[in-house]
Amino acid sequence: MKIKTAIFSGSSTKVEQKPARKLPEFAFIGRSNVGKSSLINALTGNSKLAKTSQTPGKTQLVNHFLINDNWYLVDLPGYGYARLPDKERAKLRHIIWDYINRSEELVMLFVLLDSRHDMQEVDLRFIAELGEKGIPFGLIFTKADKQGTNVTAAQVEKNKARLLEEWEDLPPVFISSAVSGQGKEEIVNYIGTVLQNL
Repeated sequence: MKIKTAIFSGSSTKVEQKPARKLPEFAFIGRSNVGKSSLINALTGNSKLAKTSQTPGKTQLVNHFLINDNWYLVDLPGYGYARLPDKERAKLRHIIWDYINRSEELVMLFVLLDSRHDMQEVDLRFIAELGEKGIPFGLIFTKADKQGTNVTAAQVEKNKARLLEEWEDLPPVFISSAVSGQGKEEIVNYIGTVLQNL
């Protein structure tokens, strides 16, 4: 599949505010500064689609982008903000889970993880919660260009082994770089395959 058009379709804080047109949704989430906006821009070929920032917590709304006029790419706020006041953190958590739990059009959630680091407890807790709720998800390890291929592969395998301590099977796993374009084709083609099978 090729992404030919990507159009911003609206922001929301609860499911009732989503775009009125009901189409399959593929959502992206991760800890702050994991490279989510950069990856979304790379996937769509539009460097200005999702706002990128060095400041954690730039995304505080659920943003819908209409792709090829037949599905939505959904940019979710990040989880695990350490520097936000408790009240703000609780508000973001509510926005995130309101969407995940209540969007009937959500087909799959991609959880982004930094390929350079061990998964943190906040990642493991979030993924465990997805499993408990039966939410289909995949994992995307980002920023693969920041280190050597072998180092990245070893770190990803370490993280997969950590997951297998608690999971019988792994979800789909992708390795990506918004800079080099690595993983773009695999992720987009995977979404295309899922759409064909709906």
